[in-house]
Amino acid sequence: MTALHLRGIVLPDDIERDIWIKNGALTFTPVPGAETIATSGYILPGLVDAHCHIGIDTGSVPVESLDRARELARIDRDAGVLTIRDAGSPVPYPQLEDESDLPRLIRAGQHLAPPKRYLRGIATEQGSAEVAAEAARQAQLGNGWIKLVGDWIDRDYGDLAPTYDNDVFADVVAAAHRHGARVAAHTFSEDALPGLLAAGIDSIEHGTGLSMELIDTAARLGTALIPTLTNVENFPGYAAQGEKKFPRYAAHMRRLHQNFPRVVAAAYEAGVPIYVGTDAGGHVRHGLAAEEIQRLHEVGMSKVDALAAGSWRARTWLGLSGIDEGGLADLVVYAEDPRVDLRVLTAPQRIVLRGAVVR
Repeated sequence: MTALHLRGIVLPDDIERDIWIKNGALTFTPVPGAETIATSGYILPGLVDAHCHIGIDTGSVPVESLDRARELARIDRDAGVLTIRDAGSPVPYPQLEDESDLPRLIRAGQHLAPPKRYLRGIATEQGSAEVAAEAARQAQLGNGWIKLVGDWIDRDYGDLAPTYDNDVFADVVAAAHRHGARVAAHTFSEDALPGLLAAGIDSIEHGTGLSMELIDTAARLGTALIPTLTNVENFPGYAAQGEKKFPRYAAHMRRLHQNFPRVVAAAYEAGVPIYVGTDAGGHVRHGLAAEEIQRLHEVGMSKVDALAAGSWRARTWLGLSGIDEGGLADLVVYAEDPRVDLRVLTAPQRIVLRGAVVR
C-alpha cells in the first residue's frame, strides 16, 4: 500500500499539521517517499451514518444480492461516510466488514419484531416468549448491536402501539447485553419509550415521541438519540397513505412530525448524546449524511456539535479512532471550513478509506 501525506487544518483540534498514512494507519512522523495528496483544506475523521440500511432496497424490500448492498454502501462512501452502523438488515453480510473499498460496517443483525408487526420480509418475527432468545442469537450474528422494533402500527387498535410488554423489553435488552451487544430501539410513539428506557436500551432510533420527562431520563442514563430527521420528513406521506384505514394513526404521525424539531432541540439542551443517522434504505436514498448534519443544526444544534455528531463524536461512541497517532486512516478533506458553512460537507475534495484514496 502506497504511503500518503496530507497537510491541512485538522478538526476538531483546529491545528494545521502534516499527517502521514502508512499501512492503513495514521502517523505524525514523516514517512519518506509518501505521496502528497492534499496540501491545504480541512481534514476530518470520516463521516458516520449511525442509522443506515444497505440490506434494504427501494420499496422497503431486502436487497437481492451482496453486490446491491455493496452498491448502496459505495453511495454513502462517496459522500464521505466511512463508517456505517447498519441498523438492521434482513440479509446477513459479515464478509462485507473487511472489504477494502467499503465503509467500516457495524452490524445490528436482523430486526426483532412480533409476527405481522413490522415491514414484510424485514424482521425476524418472534412472540413474547421467544424474542429474548432470538435477541441473544442476533447479538452473536451482528458485530456489536441488535435492533429491536419497540413500536409499530397495531391494525386492531388503529394507531402506533408498543410491540412487547415492558418485562419482555427488559428480557431482550438483558439477553443482548449478556452477549456483548448494545440495543438500538426503533420507536415513533410515546407509549413504548418508558419501558424501553427502563430496560436499558443503548440508543433511541427516531424518538419522535419523547417527552420532556423522558428526555431528562435519557440524559441521565446517557442513552443516545439518533433522530433520523431525514426520514421523519416523510411522516406526512406515511400519514396520507394510512389516512383512509387508520385515521387515528395518520393524525398521530402528523403531530409527531410537527413537534419533533422542538423535541430534538430540547434533547440537545438537556445533554442527550445525539448522533447522525439518515435511515437510508427503503424510503430514504443513500448518501445524505451531510444533509442530516445540516438538519440537526436547523433544529437547534450548534454547527460544531452537529458536525461532531456525524464525525469524531460518533466515531468515539462506536469505538473507532479519530485523527490520532496510530489511528484508522479514514479521512475526508474539504476545501472550506465546514464549521462556517455545513453545506461544504456535500462536496468532499479528498476521501481516504482504510489508507487508500477513494477520491
